Amino acid sequence: MEALAALWDGAFGSPFAFWSATLVRATPLLLLGLAVAVAFRAGVLNIGAEGQLLLGAAAAAAVALAFGDAPRLVLVPAMVLVGALAGAAWSGIAALLRRRYGVLEVISTIMLNFVAAAMVSWLVRGPMQEPTRVYPQSSSFADAAHWPFLLNGQRLHLGFALGVLAAWGLWWWLEHSAAGFRVRAVGGGARAAASAGGVDVGRTISRVFLLSGALAGVAGASEVGGVTWALYEGLSPGYGYTAIAVALLARLDPRWILVTAVFFGALDAGAAAMQRDAQVPSVVVQIVVALVVLAVLAARYVHARRLAQRAAPETA
Repeated sequence: MEALAALWDGAFGSPFAFWSATLVRATPLLLLGLAVAVAFRAGVLNIGAEGQLLLGAAAAAAVALAFGDAPRLVLVPAMVLVGALAGAAWSGIAALLRRRYGVLEVISTIMLNFVAAAMVSWLVRGPMQEPTRVYPQSSSFADAAHWPFLLNGQRLHLGFALGVLAAWGLWWWLEHSAAGFRVRAVGGGARAAASAGGVDVGRTISRVFLLSGALAGVAGASEVGGVTWALYEGLSPGYGYTAIAVALLARLDPRWILVTAVFFGALDAGAAAMQRDAQVPSVVVQIVVALVVLAVLAARYVHARRLAQRAAPETA
């Protein structure tokens, strides 16, 4: 009970804990969860959100360092745009490999994650390293490159607002637009979508890949622009992989990803308080996350079994 109380206090126990810890940690999970969800809805198993985040962060950091004297109204949108383009370009490699050479995206995106991590490591130890050459990180950004906070006295930044807007925009696009219908049709059955619906499956998948990578790239830009204000090695503690659980727990619905991202952000924020105040290792939270995911999958399996059993007598 002491550990649970510390977990709750670290996530929701005060306005600062909620606005500046839970929601700040939920921001990259929200954007990355959307990136994973839109890909999975089209049947594209994009496991490369981690690498796309890192490339987006590196590109945004390069813009922030090169144009630090620009006004914030110009610099921050430029960081968002360049981060999105970098993430889309990185995912475009996997899209090209799949469309032209038939390479499974599960393999290519996972391997590209390692390449992206190595590239960031090279950048912060080489061309983008801080002037003293002591620490594996870039110089700190100028104030103009700091993303604005949404609330006075809190660390919640513009990235969360972008994530909320992206969630509702993505839901509307998937449910109420012809392009979104094509994405859902390809995810439901690519052969049927091509033969009965006349959908260009290859083009649809490529576009979804680029959109997914762009969202992940914005997540990277939001981390360096709203939280760290510098690029450094180990920027992401595995956000891209946690985002897969965030998306699956929400059943790939962008609206529910808002909820699941906050849930996982709360667990992450509360883990540090639990370790500090109750001397319970923070890795216990990872066990909780795994149990939650398994419980949801088990509940869906049981529900599907019950539906099948109810339908069986009617069919007979």
